[in-house]
Amino acid sequence: MRKMEDALLFSALAFVWGTAFTAIEIGLETLPPLLFAAARLDIAALIFAGVVLLSRNQWLPRTRADMALILSNGILVIGAQFAFAFIGQSYVTSGVAAIIISFTPIITPIIAIRLLPTERIYVTDVIGLCAGLAGVIAIAIAGGSFDGQLLGVGLLLAAAVVFALGSVLTERWTAALPTMSLYAWSMGTGAIFLHVTAYAYSGASFRDVAWTPSAAAALVYLGIFATAGGFLLYFTLLNRIGATSVSLINYASPVVAAIFGAALLGEQITVATVVGFALIVVGFALCNIRPLWRLLRSTWNADVDSRSLERDEVCVRGNLYKKTDDSQNYQQPSD
Repeated sequence: MRKMEDALLFSALAFVWGTAFTAIEIGLETLPPLLFAAARLDIAALIFAGVVLLSRNQWLPRTRADMALILSNGILVIGAQFAFAFIGQSYVTSGVAAIIISFTPIITPIIAIRLLPTERIYVTDVIGLCAGLAGVIAIAIAGGSFDGQLLGVGLLLAAAVVFALGSVLTERWTAALPTMSLYAWSMGTGAIFLHVTAYAYSGASFRDVAWTPSAAAALVYLGIFATAGGFLLYFTLLNRIGATSVSLINYASPVVAAIFGAALLGEQITVATVVGFALIVVGFALCNIRPLWRLLRSTWNADVDSRSLERDEVCVRGNLYKKTDDSQNYQQPSD
């Protein structure tokens, strides 16, 4: 029953984060990218702040670590990442944008090795990074264009890098704030960062926006469902299935994005794009081969623990043993 619930939550998160790229594509038809991203965070920050106040959690930052995490998350993980991602997607399709962003879990361990002294580099990390980069390059030249397509892919790759950098930096500090409060402040900080950047970049403000029903609907969907709802789902899954399992969302949401982009926006899914995505997935698997192997083993052990045992079987730490003729002795089954 719990596995079914986890699968439903995972599917819901893949749906809202995958369709977010479709909503961004729709909104970018009329909205300035940076202002669009800022408005998305405005809505999500207000929702998170409301949840924090209603739950009566601690909300005021009290330590330097709290402030460091708020600034790192707000400016890098959320603010700069959204800035690069929204501008980048204005040059490419929603499916391509989702696939390039999925490069994030590949670059993260490479950055961690440079910044965190406890991390080590393995041959599989290097091969995985090369495979992922090959996938990104294949997608970048898929349309035979070295102008808009290449620029968009470069900006989206920058979004993945700043997200990974911010995520690694947050490992240096331990927050006293609850997670919800931390992200409420982080989203508010990211929104302010994007509003300032939008004004400095193009002088964009809400007074200059020509609102359309589709743009307004895209913004509401992104703010409420994809951002606020998506992060709530993410935190729930993080507590239920762990970081390694939930990281697989990076490869489920691009599939959703490609399907909805093709169905609703008429976007083409090229062979080069599919090959590039496959290379990125291979790169992820190589860079995360050890935690993925531990995940598979723990999943197998959980299955063994949960299955009904035969009368002559006993389960010890996930391993099945079968009784011999001597009722005091056990041997492991051959199959």
